[in-house]
Amino acid sequence: MANEVSLTGVERFFKDDEIIVSKTDLKGRMTYVNDLFLKLADYTEQECLGEPHAKIRNPEMPRCIFKLLWDTIQDGRELFAYVVNRSANGDHYWVLAHVTPSKDLDGNVVGYHSNRRVPDRTILENTIIPLYKKLLAEEHKHANSKEGMAASMKMITDLLAENGMEYDEFIAGLI
Repeated sequence: MANEVSLTGVERFFKDDEIIVSKTDLKGRMTYVNDLFLKLADYTEQECLGEPHAKIRNPEMPRCIFKLLWDTIQDGRELFAYVVNRSANGDHYWVLAHVTPSKDLDGNVVGYHSNRRVPDRTILENTIIPLYKKLLAEEHKHANSKEGMAASMKMITDLLAENGMEYDEFIAGLI
């Protein structure tokens, strides 16, 4: 899995008019990936389908943000989030992800759909990257990963509470 690949420090980019698309089942296993996803992640379709979406997880992405994401979409709500992903060779690429539950005709959640666009560089550099570094540093202070994630989750929920907003409102205020 990609989690074993060392980071290269090289950032990959895509065009403003391009959209990365992927779909997963309820457990987060990929059921669809578009060509741009494959190009940036540097995997083949066969290497992705049926695999956990975490295959492209970058270790510099705070786990608490993924917890917020999963808690939100499993509750049937959509979410926007800035995410840094990792390519098969260890390169990385930033995205502004819009993740939504996919529902059947009866309204039952049957999977998840994510569209990713080019993120605003100013927002990344001035807000998201510094915030994620703080959250990640907090996670790494703890020997136990669950305790680290709980501590970083407290940091983000305290920040949101101080500003009187939910996570989606925080992100929307940046966009």
